[in-house]
Amino acid sequence: MSIEESIRNADTAPPPEPDAATEPAPPVRRPRRRGLRTLGLIAVAAVVGLVGGTAVGYRVQADRAPTALPPLNQPGLAYPAKPLPKGREPAPLSAKEDRQAKAQGDLRKLLLPKPVGVRKDEFRGIGNGWMPVYEFASVFDKPGRALDYQLDLGLRRIAAESWMTGEHKRVEIRLVQYRANDALGAQEYIEDQQDYMPHEDYAGDEGKELKGSSDGRYYLFPADRKAGYLDFYEARAYFHRGDIAVEIFVGDTEKISEKEIRSLAERQLGRL
Repeated sequence: MSIEESIRNADTAPPPEPDAATEPAPPVRRPRRRGLRTLGLIAVAAVVGLVGGTAVGYRVQADRAPTALPPLNQPGLAYPAKPLPKGREPAPLSAKEDRQAKAQGDLRKLLLPKPVGVRKDEFRGIGNGWMPVYEFASVFDKPGRALDYQLDLGLRRIAAESWMTGEHKRVEIRLVQYRANDALGAQEYIEDQQDYMPHEDYAGDEGKELKGSSDGRYYLFPADRKAGYLDFYEARAYFHRGDIAVEIFVGDTEKISEKEIRSLAERQLGRL
């Protein structure tokens, strides 16, 4: 019989009689996986045992008396280790020795005094020794941006002095003080100014270190020569001490010696 005849005969086969008894097939039982169940029970028991053991451990520890810590290896850390005898205590710093006290006083008193015989500065009449904030900002190429920048640094006040000597020499010193905050305004401002100095439009080099200062430097600019004008020479010094940034400017139609700008910077540093 062919496959087609088988399918055709299957489709035309008569249905079974309704009274015909049919025996149901026996149910298929899956084998029990005794190994997995046993492992699960063991795992649960282990967790319960771990939690219970931890709880018991905490309970035991809580019931125990606290254990004293061992003594320090360096018990004599206090200074002085023993109180000094009466009458031998160190005297408090004087206002002259206390840098913080000096900085909080009249800032103008920390300025290097004018040399004897100098003339009044005809270019900048500072007057009473204070430079207004707006005037300080006006010396920059972009005063508005400079003012915002200074206020962000915590600018507090500026003490300044300037004078004329010789035929055309002009000297100006500024003490720019900043408020104590996380900006470290004096240090940041001095570092920014020093970053300009190696550029061709300024000193053109890294300058020289100022002794006694952690970051102080002084610079001698190349001569500025223009047709129809006298040659112009410039020297600068930048450093900071605490919250005070110091700027020193010297300009002249004569060459400025390295000794002169270094001496000005060292003497001003010594007053801080």
